[in-house]
Amino acid sequence: MKIRFSAAIVGISICVPLFGAESKPEALADPIPQKIEMGAISVTLEDFVRVPSTDESANPVQTNNAYARIQYMTPLPDDTGRLAINDLRGVLYLTDEAGSDPIVYLDLRTQDVNFDDSTFPNETGLAGVAFHPDFANRGEPGYGRFYTAYSAPSNSGIANYLDDASDNHESVIREWTATSSEASRFSGTSREIFRIGQFDQNHNIGTLAFNPASNRGEADYGMLYASFGDGGGANDPREFGQSTSEPMSSIIRIDPLGDSDDRAYAVPEDNPFVGKTGFAPEIWAYGLRHPQGFSFDVDGTMYICDIGQTQIEEINLGQAGANYGWRVREGTFATAFGIGGVRPNPVYPKPIDEKEFTYPVAQFDHDEGNAISSGFVYRGSSIPELYEKFIFSDMVTGRVFYIDTEDLEAGNPTIIKELRIEFFGQERNVADALGFPNTYSRGNRAGLRLGIDLKGELYFLTKGDGRVRKMIPSS
Repeated sequence: MKIRFSAAIVGISICVPLFGAESKPEALADPIPQKIEMGAISVTLEDFVRVPSTDESANPVQTNNAYARIQYMTPLPDDTGRLAINDLRGVLYLTDEAGSDPIVYLDLRTQDVNFDDSTFPNETGLAGVAFHPDFANRGEPGYGRFYTAYSAPSNSGIANYLDDASDNHESVIREWTATSSEASRFSGTSREIFRIGQFDQNHNIGTLAFNPASNRGEADYGMLYASFGDGGGANDPREFGQSTSEPMSSIIRIDPLGDSDDRAYAVPEDNPFVGKTGFAPEIWAYGLRHPQGFSFDVDGTMYICDIGQTQIEEINLGQAGANYGWRVREGTFATAFGIGGVRPNPVYPKPIDEKEFTYPVAQFDHDEGNAISSGFVYRGSSIPELYEKFIFSDMVTGRVFYIDTEDLEAGNPTIIKELRIEFFGQERNVADALGFPNTYSRGNRAGLRLGIDLKGELYFLTKGDGRVRKMIPSS
């Protein structure tokens, strides 16, 4: 894989160039006029498993009409083929590559951890899970340990950051230590390691992950990455996008097995902002609006799917110290904030000589989709045409896209192609085939996320019917 960052110079100080009165640009009515073309690659979706319904939620009024709010599937690092699936309503399930019926591994609703998924509009709940790379290695400090990201009520604990701004709820990272890594249901202990106050309902904590390319003894081994949005409330009202005193709008990196006098974790000494005035040391990269989904490729490259405001959806390459520009930039464009305005929309051409921010390697506007949800580099063997391509989905429209991963360059967005998807022998859109109405959107919503197994095969997760479908070659 060849990746160039020549167009993305990371600056520490924030100096946003403003346009003068004479040179103020015209707003862009159609930021990306080029349309995404349907690609030549076609796949079929094969029923894999169905997660049990969680319609009997403790807060049914505040949840949408999803059968099960499944959002993420990841393999356990133990070569057993087991797969973990999260339901935002608080249940972590286990299945396997054979498609065994999902079983409840951990139900946060029965644990004394102040779990809460009641906050509208439904981004709260059990958002993410990551297993320590030594989860199955008996005798190692990481044995049996895994981590969950979830929502908790306001003032249910002491937050590491924004404790006085927990107006709506709080986002929590919790460590679980299983007595046996082989058990089919969790038994063991847990402890909270990180908490941050959330002033609004959405743009919360997202993905948790470890770098799979790091080996024991290397600096990145066992370091936990987590993504946070700007706290919600549209338009970044508290300007967290470019604030660095707290780890909002960011990817953080911590050592969950370390500790310090004032934290239940350690901050890695090689984090890019350690010791820099005005920076929370946990921050690894920032300037993201809503990085709900990110993933690592097998070589350690991080792909960040950042959900845009009302204009641009973007894919960024993770880079230590990067500032991706929100709220003064959206994709490769300046927002109205970025030219001295008071609201983010519409967007404008960015200054030609601007070198302050790290820009996306791929992007699309809202003529094509509404919210980029998740993506993975395909490393499976069943569909050779997709090998090494980054596959990503739009959670609302149900469209699925792909890009080549060779020669990606920040600030020079690559060509996006749409993946052809067959249902029951007919090419169909996911939202049309499997979408469902919900409490905060008009019409059907695909509720589509992607999952992956240890072999690099990809799966489609749809909330409306609670099903996981495996991507296989088209007939």
